[in-house]
Amino acid sequence: MVKAPRGYRNRTRRLLRKPVREKGSIPRLSTYLREYRVGDKVAIIINPSFPDWGMPHRRFHGLTGTVVGKRGEAYEVEVYLGRKRKTLFVPPVHLKPLSTAAERRGS
Repeated sequence: MVKAPRGYRNRTRRLLRKPVREKGSIPRLSTYLREYRVGDKVAIIINPSFPDWGMPHRRFHGLTGTVVGKRGEAYEVEVYLGRKRKTLFVPPVHLKPLSTAAERRGS
């Protein structure tokens, strides 16, 4: 038997699958133009429609991090993987803002 390849997107068939109603759709323009400030909490949600635009590794999908800075069009996001602190450079297409309870209440 031939050894199975271990590419960058291996074993992501279900992880990077879009919901049925979102297939073929392009994200809204506000997703690209959203500005994050240093200290904002964001969730890393990989959009499989944009594999060539700075897609993070699948191990970071679903993690929560803090915006530390900006480099070009991408943001520096600091996440914890176990006890280790990792810095990722992620474009806004793969980020979603997290709202706090105070923001939801309108305080």
